[in-house]
Amino acid sequence: MERFSPGAGGPDDIEAVVEKVKSGDKQSYAVIIRAFEHQMYTYCYYILKNREEAEDALQDIFIKVYQSITKYNRQVSFSSWLYKVAYYHCLDQLRKKSRRKKLIDDQKEMQPLDDYRQTNAERAAEELLMNLKPEERHLMLLKVVEQYSFEEIAEIMDSKPATLRKKYERIRKKLIQQKRKEGGLTHERMVRSN
Repeated sequence: MERFSPGAGGPDDIEAVVEKVKSGDKQSYAVIIRAFEHQMYTYCYYILKNREEAEDALQDIFIKVYQSITKYNRQVSFSSWLYKVAYYHCLDQLRKKSRRKKLIDDQKEMQPLDDYRQTNAERAAEELLMNLKPEERHLMLLKVVEQYSFEEIAEIMDSKPATLRKKYERIRKKLIQQKRKEGGLTHERMVRSN
């Protein structure tokens, strides 16, 4: 299931652009960046919890993808392959960050996106996501926000679809419990939102 910005074209169009880049057309890579930069930034932001780190990660990811684009083959969609690169890059960043911050107990308050006004529901959803472990957050973002199937997520995360389904249900129940404790969503509203 390919995801693109408006006007970027469909899966076959992006595959054609990828082939151009593979054959040496460096200018065509700009099309790939424009098609995926917003959703990749959002994804990195929710994993890394920091705007500057997400921006840096985004640049690093697009450089890595450009340098290894010849390794991409059409057995998986280009966006799945891109998310896989982003996933492992963000995990590496988190590992580095946790090593540096072992002495620090306090976590900085997350900076909201300047160009994005959040509603109460969006803030609540963001708070719930931020309380999840990186792998859990990754699974929820790919399933709920990006609407990938469990099979596609399994490709990205190098896991089995059945395992991911079980994890997803556990995470969902955990979020429902967490929200109930805070006096938020009722179970019926959470079920309808899924």
